[in-house]
Parts: sequence; structure tokens; C-alpha cells
Amino acid sequence: MSVTTPSSQSPADVLVVGAGLIGLATAWRAARAGLSVTVVAESFGGPCASTVAAGMLTPATEASFGEEELMRLCVRSRDLFPGFVAELEQDGGSPAGYRAEGTLQVAFDADDMARLGHLGDLRTRLGLGTERLTGRECRRLEPMLAPSVRGGYLAAGDHSVDPRALLQALRAAAERCGAVGVRDRVRRLVVDGDGRARGVALDSGGEIAAGQVVLAAGVDTPSIAGIPEGVVPPLRPVKGQLLRLRTPEGEPPPVTRTVRGLVKGSPVYLVPRETGEIVLGATQEEQGFDTRLTAGGLWEVLRDAHELVPGVSELEVAETCVGLRPGSPDNEPLLGPTAVPGLQLAAGHFRHGVLLAPVTGDAMARALTTGALPDYARRFAATRSTGGPGAAGADGGPTEGGEQ
Repeated sequence: MSVTTPSSQSPADVLVVGAGLIGLATAWRAARAGLSVTVVAESFGGPCASTVAAGMLTPATEASFGEEELMRLCVRSRDLFPGFVAELEQDGGSPAGYRAEGTLQVAFDADDMARLGHLGDLRTRLGLGTERLTGRECRRLEPMLAPSVRGGYLAAGDHSVDPRALLQALRAAAERCGAVGVRDRVRRLVVDGDGRARGVALDSGGEIAAGQVVLAAGVDTPSIAGIPEGVVPPLRPVKGQLLRLRTPEGEPPPVTRTVRGLVKGSPVYLVPRETGEIVLGATQEEQGFDTRLTAGGLWEVLRDAHELVPGVSELEVAETCVGLRPGSPDNEPLLGPTAVPGLQLAAGHFRHGVLLAPVTGDAMARALTTGALPDYARRFAATRSTGGPGAAGADGGPTEGGEQ
């Protein structure tokens, strides 16, 4: 995305704060809808939660009791991904790193297998088709799995994407659709005397005016000054540590599709890239804004991955990563108009930011052009009550009919 200076900018229809996957998906879809769009961020392509993410598009193998409505949104977004990627690559000319090999979910021991089986009824209710496999059948698909693997489930519809490639593709597509970028830190939301959001003030001293402002800055969203109290719920950072491993040149990768596993109750995943890298992760730590890489966190990931795929121990460590997932009070995204006229949110996606990028982009473009979220996104309205996990209200703010 081309980067300009605030002084050269005319007021845009939409100003998006944040250049991660959610912010760029919103910017691209809004620009595609005919709105003039400016994106403001400290960095375009620098480290953020999106660049650390593994990129799993796996609602079937992430289904969890108490998250049924969120999983339905995730399924909708997963099903949008092929068309989303096709349009994205057409608009921007940059590959998005999408892979459709399916996901294999495996169990290390009998207790792990029983736990996976317990979720079978939930997957059925959500229409998430999976095929139960024996340990031998799992190893037929992925020969480097450990002999101790007891069995698992094949989710043919659960795919993956490389978030770094996806970010680059979104930047290119947004730019070609007319969006422009401003590299600066947002210091304050600008609100006029009538209480309407009119733009943002920057650390550099300038201001950018816009008809509508979208806050999509991940865990930093609530820290922007000038937002009236109670308008943006607190977002907590949830730390994730992971590794990127490199397969030696000329050798086959240890896995050919995403492998998610339970090892004595601990989740672990291995996600292959077209480059030959394998993403291994990830911890889930409630440690505030702590971004330290720790020996214990990385050891935990390597230990569990080695139990499932012993060959990972022979791979080269290409990169160690740490990121902060933005968790809302009820662990569900915050979308659309707020109580401040002209101010909208696209935040709080927690562990599903990559998966929910297509549906968020579509819902936000609708809210920005009509003032209302589509019905399928109503539960996740920014104006709902967020008292804690599972507490999302149904009042949801403005919506428009005709979509489920």
C-alpha cells in the first residue's frame, strides 16, 4: 500500500486505524464498495498479531461447547475464503498463500481420543463434517506421525492460509482499489461538539478527518485517547509463543496438511507452508502485555509436537515468534457501529482473526455503507453487553434484515 502524509490527504469517507488482517480486510472491502479509504498504522507489514498467526481456517477442529454461535460465524467465514482469495488475488495480483488440503486432528492417547470424540455431537449440530480415523488410517495420511497416535478425525473442509502472504495480498488489493496509507501512531480520536467522531489526531502533530472512523488496532484499540468511557470494552492480550521450522532442502516435509493434536490434554498444531516451513504452536498465556519469548513456552510446544511427529526435532529453527491475541470480555469479536456516531469497531477477534477476516470485511463494509450490520453479524455488535464468556446479548444495535 502506498504511504502518504496527513497533509496531503483530503477527508476520506472511512478512516481505518490498524493495518493487520482485520483492518486491511475492512479497508479493501470498503474501497471495493466505492468508499474512499485511508488506513493509519505505525507500521505496514511490521510485527503484529497477524504476522505471528499460524493461519488455520479450522472451525471443525476448533469447535467448543459454549461457542456455538461464534463457530457458526467461523463456518460462514471459512466458506467465504475461496471466493475471498480469488477476488483478492485478482484485485491485487499477489498470492494469498491459501491451501485446501484439509486438517487432520489426532489424539496421543486414549483419553485424548475420548475427548475428541466428545465433541462429535457438537460438530454434527454445527454441520461440520469430520471422518473418524484409526491410528493406522491417520498414519496412512501422514506417515511421519508417531506410532503411539491412537486415532483422530479428518476435517476435509478445514483449510489454512499464510497470514503474511494474506497481509501482502490485502495491502496490494486495497491500494489498487484506491485505499491509501498513513504511517503514524494515532494519539487521539477527534470528536466534534455534537459528539460525533470526525477523525484522529496523530503523534506527528497532524490530524486526519473522515466521515467514519473504524478502530481495528488489536489489543491497542482501547488505549487510543479521546474515546468516551464505556464505548470500547477492554481488550485483554493473550500471549502466544510459536516456532517456524525449516525442512532441509530436498527432503519431504514432516506433514503435508495441517495437523492439530491433543497430547495428554494439551493442544498443539503443525501447519505447513508452500515454502517448506512448518509453523509450530502455540501457547495461550494470560500474561498481560508480556512479549518475552520463554524457554518454557517454546519447550512446551516442541515437546508436544515431538510426541506426535518425532521428525520435527530434526528441523532447523527458522524463527521464534510471540504475539498478543486481542480477547474481548466474552471472547467474541466486536463489530460495527458504537454509541459514538461515526465510530465503528472491528476488534476483539481473539484466536480467530485470520479465519474471520472475510466475514468481518463483508460485515464492516455493509455497516459502513448502510449504518447497520447484516443479521448474521448482529450477535457480535460492538454495542452488545460483554459481561464475560458466553454473555453476549441479543440486543446488538442496528441491523438490517434479509440475511442469515
